[in-house]
Amino acid sequence: MKLTRKESLRRRHGRIRSAVSGTSDRPRLAVFRSHEHIYAQIIDDTRHHTLAAASTLEPTLKSELESSATRDASTQVGKLIAERAIAAGIRQVVFDRGGNLYHGRVKALAEAAREGGLDF
Repeated sequence: MKLTRKESLRRRHGRIRSAVSGTSDRPRLAVFRSHEHIYAQIIDDTRHHTLAAASTLEPTLKSELESSATRDASTQVGKLIAERAIAAGIRQVVFDRGGNLYHGRVKALAEAAREGGLDF
């Protein structure tokens, strides 16, 4: 039986989440990629609390970008999430690619977050 792309994504994400969990010392940087946008959250799974978030839907980014579904947009979100994490006192995170392949927009976000000062 052939799986749909969505089901394959869900299965991959389930396998990743069984191994990756954010703590107070090292929260989880979760990435969600939709067709048009990309979202990033820094989550403390022990307290079930979002510590920082950024996405291409933010008014400051939306006005700057031509399209929110590009690697340039993902790079901007990566820089923004790193900036907000450092402001919240977070330097080390665990990367959760959300079942997506580490390629394209997800990779661009991760590399920009690393350049912004996050360690993972």
